Amino acid sequence: MTEYGRGRGPEPWHPEDPLYGDPGWTGHEAQQAQTPYAGGPQQQYPQEPQYPQQQEPQYPQQYVQQGQYPEQHPGYAQQPQQGYAPQQAQQGYAPQQPQQQLPQQQQPQQPTYAGQAWDTGQGQYVGVPQADPYVGADPYAQQPVGGYPGETPDLYGTEEAYPPPEPPGRRQPQLPEQQDEESDSFFAAGGDGEDGDGEDSDEGDGGRRGGRSKGGKPKKRSGAACLIASLVIVGVLGGGGYYGFTYLKARFGATEDFVGEGTGEVVDVEIPKGAGLGQMGRILKEAGVVASAQAFVDAANANPKGKSIQPGIYPMQKKMSGAAAVALMIDPTKLNVITVTEGMRNARVYEAIDKKLGKPEGTTRDIAQRDAKNLGLPAWAGNNPKIMDPLEGFLYPARYDLSKDSTPESLLKQMVTNATAKYSELGIEGKAKELGLENPLQVVTVASLVNAEGKNHDDFRKMSEVVYNRLKKTNDVTNQKLEFDSTYNYIKGRSDLNFSIKEARALDHPYNTHFVKGLPPGPIGNPGADALNATLNPDHGGWMFFVSVDGDKTTFTQTYEEHMKLVAEFQARQKQKNGG
Repeated sequence: MTEYGRGRGPEPWHPEDPLYGDPGWTGHEAQQAQTPYAGGPQQQYPQEPQYPQQQEPQYPQQYVQQGQYPEQHPGYAQQPQQGYAPQQAQQGYAPQQPQQQLPQQQQPQQPTYAGQAWDTGQGQYVGVPQADPYVGADPYAQQPVGGYPGETPDLYGTEEAYPPPEPPGRRQPQLPEQQDEESDSFFAAGGDGEDGDGEDSDEGDGGRRGGRSKGGKPKKRSGAACLIASLVIVGVLGGGGYYGFTYLKARFGATEDFVGEGTGEVVDVEIPKGAGLGQMGRILKEAGVVASAQAFVDAANANPKGKSIQPGIYPMQKKMSGAAAVALMIDPTKLNVITVTEGMRNARVYEAIDKKLGKPEGTTRDIAQRDAKNLGLPAWAGNNPKIMDPLEGFLYPARYDLSKDSTPESLLKQMVTNATAKYSELGIEGKAKELGLENPLQVVTVASLVNAEGKNHDDFRKMSEVVYNRLKKTNDVTNQKLEFDSTYNYIKGRSDLNFSIKEARALDHPYNTHFVKGLPPGPIGNPGADALNATLNPDHGGWMFFVSVDGDKTTFTQTYEEHMKLVAEFQARQKQKNGG
């Protein structure tokens, strides 16, 4: 309120009241004048042009600008101004500018509402006579405006523009738009359109913004969509609960395990190299041996030898307890493998293959004799007709895993392949001549003798030196005879330490080094890597004799006299041992 107050009844406010009329609405945002600096005159801003009017008494500037004229003075005309005054000053009134009167002209009637004139927002170009733009026109319709320099652009003149503003009395509050939940819903029955065929209705987006369809009734949700959503939610919750229960049971529940040694049904389980206890447990569980991998892991950790389980193929039984499975696997004899030890003769290898594969005795030996040339022997092997076994020395010492598909032929081929690869790696073909030997087969033969006569790996190099010194043509002590007891035992198929030297020297046999000079026709066993390396790198200590007095330690000598003293000591020990 102001100091003037408001009249009674429908009377307007006092004309001199600064707030008279509706100063805040002219069809555009009301412009606020700025307070001049240092008390100077207020700066004038360009305002929308006014239509020429007849001369009128000079009212305060904001009255003229707002188009609020008293109805009882239609004969006054507005005078031209320098620039355009703002609608309302913030402090006081704007100073009056000198005005030049124009010839009287009929004042165009201003549109009125509720007994008061109001501005349509259409500017009038001052000083130029124009026709009355309101004659025969809607007082609230948008009026065209002529262009002139600095003219404010018409914001309502295009098709895309919003409709022009309404007078204050006709303004209605705008309700917020309601989103059509049915149309935007993913589960709407009709898809993107209202007709259920993926197309919008004739009303286009208007129907969407209205929140209802043509008929004014809300859309119904599809029962099938709701059912699908419910099933999805139930499935997710059910799956999560199942996996959660499984995790908790595995984490905190009792470990599942069988009881006993198994059902008697045997299965071959292969444990690969580098497998840990967890992987072993999973392999056993998949084969039906143990109830759970954790049962095996727990049993292996509880057993002091549980971490020494070797890779290989194990004949296991189904439904064994974790402890029973571990107990079987820590016993190397339970492995379904054949282990060829260093120096082992072929006769023992054949027996082991027949036993492991369940073949009749002699099956593997016959195959070796009959098919030796088809098992992968190198070209320099087996050419001597006096050789007792062409595969002797070529079944390389190693562990060989057996499977249900293993056969005597497959195992023999694998062993020969390993031996040939090792001999090629050591380069025995090129070193045979350097060692004074005739061919690579003799290198393998020497290595087999070293492996057979040596008691441990520490004296293999000295043993190879004895062989090379006795083979020399300058050897007048043994006359190039090796006189190795191992060759006599090989002929007899035994490993006795006590036998008659007289009988040995009387036996005429190509392999009997007590009877013949030089090396036997072929190897007498399968030498290992240590014996092979010692054969290729002898000691060069001038050793000619050796004897094992106690059966464990081998003593080497250079002269025959030293050797005979050791032989006498050995014979005395043997008589005392036998009670003689």
